[in-house]
Amino acid sequence: MSRPSGDRRHPDHGVTDRRDRDARPTDRCPADRRPTDGLPLRTPVPAHHREPVLDVVVPVFNEEKDLEPSVRRLHAHLRETFPYPFRITVADNASTDATPRIAARLAAELPEAEWLRLAEKGRGRALHTAWSRSPAPVLAYLDVDLSTDLSALLPLVAPLISGHSDIAIGTRLARGSRVVRGPKREVISRCYNVLLRSTLAVGFSDAQCGFKAVRRDVAVRLLPLVEDSGWFFDTELLVIAERAGLRIHEVPVDWVDDPDSRVDILSTALADLRGIARIGRALARGTLPTSGLRRGPDGGARGALAGQLARFAAVGAVSTAGYVLLYTLVRPAAGAQAANALALLVCAMANTAANRRLTFGLRGRGGAVRHQAKGLLVFLVGLALTAGSLAALHRLAPGAAHMTEIVVLVAANLAATLLRFLLFRAWVFPVRSRRDRTGAEGS
Repeated sequence: MSRPSGDRRHPDHGVTDRRDRDARPTDRCPADRRPTDGLPLRTPVPAHHREPVLDVVVPVFNEEKDLEPSVRRLHAHLRETFPYPFRITVADNASTDATPRIAARLAAELPEAEWLRLAEKGRGRALHTAWSRSPAPVLAYLDVDLSTDLSALLPLVAPLISGHSDIAIGTRLARGSRVVRGPKREVISRCYNVLLRSTLAVGFSDAQCGFKAVRRDVAVRLLPLVEDSGWFFDTELLVIAERAGLRIHEVPVDWVDDPDSRVDILSTALADLRGIARIGRALARGTLPTSGLRRGPDGGARGALAGQLARFAAVGAVSTAGYVLLYTLVRPAAGAQAANALALLVCAMANTAANRRLTFGLRGRGGAVRHQAKGLLVFLVGLALTAGSLAALHRLAPGAAHMTEIVVLVAANLAATLLRFLLFRAWVFPVRSRRDRTGAEGS
């Protein structure tokens, strides 16, 4: 982002009106072009890069007290530890105190510092604007209070620079995280993430930690799809990215609560609930636009889905054969319904374990109990479908032959199998479980 030199010398030199006008996310934003082809394959950032590799955005609103010491501390940390050129962008969204003048002075004194001014409030709006304007290949942001220890910044952006991941987030809820905050905020944070998991079936562990980064090629495609301009911006961005199959890297962070935080918890919570409802409706209708975010020449989705379907079908064929064999062995002693329930339960557990490893590529014991528990709930859906079919057969044809029972059950199982695949993919083994997690759960 270029800026006239007068912006540095004169903090009030007509910058406010011009930047307020230009900084709207819908104006002159290259990310607003919505290509339909997929993202290219990830490549590392060149080792020798003259322009800034990393642009760290600090969104602020009336932060005259914390802005200068925080930016100077961040600047010193990056100069000492970051091996590439960098830039710090202060994104002031409609501050009414001395924040704009302090930001302009910092930009004049620190060669790597920039600032922009927006006429309207909204953290999401500030990030959208700053990221859309930046030419840096890796874009990040952190809260001005620096609640997150800066030692996690390099681990946060390293997977993006190397080409390993698309997005990186700090998490306060993983093993290895060290968090100091009051019980009220702890409960609110955990409840929010539980709500996200139960309603939107997300896999990422901490949506609201103010410590995130994204590759610019991803941001160009992703930002136009994010509607929220406030605190829900982070969550919406992550949900869309995860649904598109992008790789999200998680980094456990050390985090100390800012006792002077002025976030209105009630209004933020209500806005988040409205955002969850909006995204939930889009997911239910299948209208969430993620096609342009797929990796590879055709977006990378068709091959991955086809491979999963093939492996799932192979596991399903073996599982169905085992089900028929077990049902046939147990049926004479236990009766039709009991034999169906027992055979389905045993095969469902084996099916979940096989699909976990073969279809969705999960290894190790991490999450295995949770996956089996969800698999059993999926089993109940299959049980209801097959038991209902069997009951309907016996009602319509009380003297139906044993072979007729098997045919009806196999047909019902085929319908249950399709439903099982959809539930496995969207809920039991969501996107986060299928990517390489070198962050929180891999630490």
